[in-house]
Amino acid sequence: MTRRRWIADEVSETHAALLGEHADHLIRALRARVGQEFDIATGSAVRRGRIISVRDGRVEFELGEELGAHSSANITLLLSIFKFDRLEWAIEKCTELGVAKIVPVIARRTDAHLAAASAKRVERWRKIALQASEQSRRSAVAEITTPMKVQEGVKLAAALRILLNESEQEDTLREVLSAHKGEGEILLAIGPEGGWAEDELQLFSNEAWISASLGSTILRVETAAIAATAITMAE
Repeated sequence: MTRRRWIADEVSETHAALLGEHADHLIRALRARVGQEFDIATGSAVRRGRIISVRDGRVEFELGEELGAHSSANITLLLSIFKFDRLEWAIEKCTELGVAKIVPVIARRTDAHLAAASAKRVERWRKIALQASEQSRRSAVAEITTPMKVQEGVKLAAALRILLNESEQEDTLREVLSAHKGEGEILLAIGPEGGWAEDELQLFSNEAWISASLGSTILRVETAAIAATAITMAE
């Protein structure tokens, strides 16, 4: 039987711990007790962990043999903020697929009330990413940054920066990725409901982003995020 994997909140050379609600979930859901063994992801590796202490808000492990080194796809999503229930679904699924980081972005067509409330949702989004990372047996949790405006997002650095643009007529995402294999970190920008505004497209162009499409159909934002992630992982 495959052991459950947990991503440690605290790590030393020979010990690790889960803290707060993270620890309490293990205590309640799996009735944690001293001597139980789990796979513990430390950020740099996955190691066998044996519980040595259980108390409210803290479960401590003694770390044993290394089971595998940390590896993840170096993909960051610049993801425009949209309806929170669907955004959370996109965060969960893109984390399961393997993105390293998600940067929530306030675009011109982001609803004002969503933009105003977004900063207070970050901790919830991080919890979703943590749960999805553990469920999909990742070695490290996907990072969720604080929201930023598109004017800041366009200046983020990466070896390959691709703007997903429904009006792009020539190059598909797969073609762009195929032409730039092995270039390191990939940054994918995914627009809001209604697409990027013209002035935003100009901002991306001024910063030398490469424009690409996901095909001739118009996709919902969450579908576009998941499809773009899956295509990029496959390439």
